[in-house]
Amino acid sequence: MTTHPQQVDPNTVPKRQLYTGANIPAIGLGTFGSDHVSPEQVAAAVADAIAFGYRHIDCASVYGNEKEIGRVLNNAMKQGVNRDELWITSKLWNDKHTPSDVIPSCMQTLDDLQLDYLDLYLIHWPFPNFHPVGCDVSSRSPDAKPYIHENYMKTWRELEKLVDQGLVRHIGTSNMTIPKLQLLLRDARIKPAVNEMELHPHFQQPELFEFVIRNGIVPIGYSPIGSPARPERDRTSTDTVDTQDPVIVEMAKRHGVHPAVICIKWAITRGQIPIPFSTTPRNYQSNLLAAISEPLTDAEMAAIAQIDRNCRLIKGQVFLWKEDQSWEDLWDMDDTITPA
Repeated sequence: MTTHPQQVDPNTVPKRQLYTGANIPAIGLGTFGSDHVSPEQVAAAVADAIAFGYRHIDCASVYGNEKEIGRVLNNAMKQGVNRDELWITSKLWNDKHTPSDVIPSCMQTLDDLQLDYLDLYLIHWPFPNFHPVGCDVSSRSPDAKPYIHENYMKTWRELEKLVDQGLVRHIGTSNMTIPKLQLLLRDARIKPAVNEMELHPHFQQPELFEFVIRNGIVPIGYSPIGSPARPERDRTSTDTVDTQDPVIVEMAKRHGVHPAVICIKWAITRGQIPIPFSTTPRNYQSNLLAAISEPLTDAEMAAIAQIDRNCRLIKGQVFLWKEDQSWEDLWDMDDTITPA
């Protein structure tokens, strides 16, 4: 494989151990950029990131770029990256929750990514509610449904079959809440290895974070620097900006880095796996370098713990299922699942 002029040795990147004993790189490259960059741009970033030293790539069928990423992965393996060095995640989209759709959807992803198996396959959202790419915040599926645990378990059983068949090594959840996870842990034959969730200094989700850790589930954090490039539909007037927080800014000056790097270092020091997305080499390179640099001190971690603003950026309004609801109904704010 062609070496990168500033290549990071992948073996120096920290790992997190899953309950199976498997090790997952403690930082990944996200690939959600379909609302503002082309599949070819994302694939080019993946290719360069692998050359630089990334081995963990977080994909999803709905991102619309798995075919392009598949060509990159195939080329990387031809150039000497062993398959078992890579950690490739993908996700089942909301319109494929029907049991008969699950395995074919995963097979399509495997075909697109040119892989024989996935390291991790997630149910992307717990709601089977379709919305078109690029829709605004008011979009609603006419067939939208709330979370119905019996239906979710039917979908989960199909993911368990994927593990049985060797097509997927691990399965997990995304955008779940404590009450939903409690039911899944009660009923699953194969428990989730990870929960992918929004995590950044202004949205630390301490209760959910501690819950998943306590139950042997590894937290993967999306939007780790506050998702500055998130879709317009996910922006509201009350949103805050992590990289402008005085505590983060002062810490970045002290370390001689961009504030985004402090957010990444915080995530890794805390024990979650950040999956920042960028197609800018300077950014994704500095994120990986942050993973192999000195962790934040206990005092720095304590200071960042004090700036949590409970500011959820990815609110998910498009998944609401009836009129006169607010986004809070998706997130079981009172620790009970919002009824139909």
